Amino acid sequence: MKKIFCSIFGHHYSISKKVTSHIKEYKCIHCQKEVTTDVSGNLSILTPELQDINRTLEHIYQRRHTATQQQVA
Repeated sequence: MKKIFCSIFGHHYSISKKVTSHIKEYKCIHCQKEVTTDVSGNLSILTPELQDINRTLEHIYQRRHTATQQQVA
């Protein structure tokens, strides 16, 4: 029933994870479809390959920002 809702009215995405300040992962609240923003800012289906890329980006982003914050203090 929920997939029918999405096929008629479209998906209703909410942010499920912030990878960086620009890249986020989204999940449809009705059918649980997962998407992410790609390099150009468009939504792409969240494949295992993109999940791995996002994990790596998140790790690099967090390391970089913690190092920057420690230098400022």
